[in-house]
Amino acid sequence: MTRTTVLSVGGSLIAPPSGIDVAFLKKLRALVAREIRRGHRVVLVCGGGAPARAYQQAAAAVRKTSPFEADWLGIQATWLNAKLVQTVFGPRLAHCAIITDPSRVIKTNKPVVVAGGWKPGRSTDYDAVLLGRQFGAKTVVNLSNIRYVYDHDPRKFPDAKPIKKMTWVEFRKQFGTKWKPGLNTPFDPIAAALAAKLKMKVVVTDGRDLGNAAAILAGKPFLGTVIG
Repeated sequence: MTRTTVLSVGGSLIAPPSGIDVAFLKKLRALVAREIRRGHRVVLVCGGGAPARAYQQAAAAVRKTSPFEADWLGIQATWLNAKLVQTVFGPRLAHCAIITDPSRVIKTNKPVVVAGGWKPGRSTDYDAVLLGRQFGAKTVVNLSNIRYVYDHDPRKFPDAKPIKKMTWVEFRKQFGTKWKPGLNTPFDPIAAALAAKLKMKVVVTDGRDLGNAAAILAGKPFLGTVIG
């Protein structure tokens, strides 16, 4: 295989509040299939999405839970999403197990590797960076529900301006350096620090537009923010 592509797939794309997005899963499978035909391996790291937050909020509504407990609820939601995605690709294409510890060496000749969360204090963005290092990927494509990184939260500020390119220093200045369960930023600050150390780039883009994602993978002009 000539290249490994790491896709950090936001859980909101797999399992939004309205339920599992089957249409997205079909398009994702087609996108990855094109990469495989080019001789590339694809690593898919799945987030927790609406189920993760629903479980975290439900537990917190019954009693005061710790960040450690909230993290574990979110992690196990990512495992379920990862298992779903692995099943969508099937045993002919996908590695036999979902990856839950990206620090361990993965030995497989399958073109698709699917991962979920790892441990409390570490997000799936962090896992994606670790897997990128293991497989020699220089870029992580972060598929979320936003087109760009913005100078302000576009949900609160209608005049927020998109940022098409930024350094890791600029990113950390805007979004901070700490992680907490359920944190909603374009990329996890802890993962950002590791990516900066590894001189790895991250592309943030709207994963609902998989045609645009295909352009990123093909090295063509695209809409999104390049960090690093």
